[in-house]
Amino acid sequence: MAGTGRTSARGGAATKRSAREPARDRILRTATDLFYTYGIRGVGIDRIIAESGVAKATLYAHFRSKDELVLAYLRQADEKWRRMLREAAAAAGDDPRAQLPAMFNAIGAPSPPTDTAALDAERSTGVGASRDGGTPSGAEGLREGTASRGAAAGSFRGCAFINSASESQPGSPVHEATIEHKRLVREWVEGLAAKAGAADPALLARQLTVLLDGAMSAASTEPVPDVIPAARAGAQALVAAACP
Repeated sequence: MAGTGRTSARGGAATKRSAREPARDRILRTATDLFYTYGIRGVGIDRIIAESGVAKATLYAHFRSKDELVLAYLRQADEKWRRMLREAAAAAGDDPRAQLPAMFNAIGAPSPPTDTAALDAERSTGVGASRDGGTPSGAEGLREGTASRGAAAGSFRGCAFINSASESQPGSPVHEATIEHKRLVREWVEGLAAKAGAADPALLARQLTVLLDGAMSAASTEPVPDVIPAARAGAQALVAAACP
């Protein structure tokens, strides 16, 4: 069959990478890809075991339950996505009025590589530790955080946290993790809004984060390059009205 040789070469490279990759990282990477693509309820532990190439005992040695694995996925996504938002904002310069609309560029930005050891070292408790008032978060990039990779591949599926919230029971640890992530993002945006001179920073933060969530939802059904400029323009109008 055409392309068989090339596929074998890729498979060999993947096998070598898997052999070097720690089991915990391989499990989390595999789960991240599957959870983001198929949903946390659409993927069972057996599939994660099969696709990560580990024994069941190995998986449960690192993650005592599926919920624990889902929470690790969300912590990683939280850390990575908030880092991407901060980097996108910082790229606009020092003016917080420019930084607020610029954060929307994170939806199409290249996703940073995952360094699980570094993330574990930074993390305290809850969803994502905060290094400076708003640290980062699913497959190798968010996956809210997976915006860029999904955009390039045509498989962006929106916000990992909204998706996970819709698949979890209110009050459960997974659902609470999604709420905490949104609170941390909004808290960081509110801080920028205050620096920008907004009369009501909390209101502007709420408006901008609702727009951000909407942009990610739109990008799951429309081309990301069409969505980002429109969302950014809307953010600029909100900032201009709130920060005279």
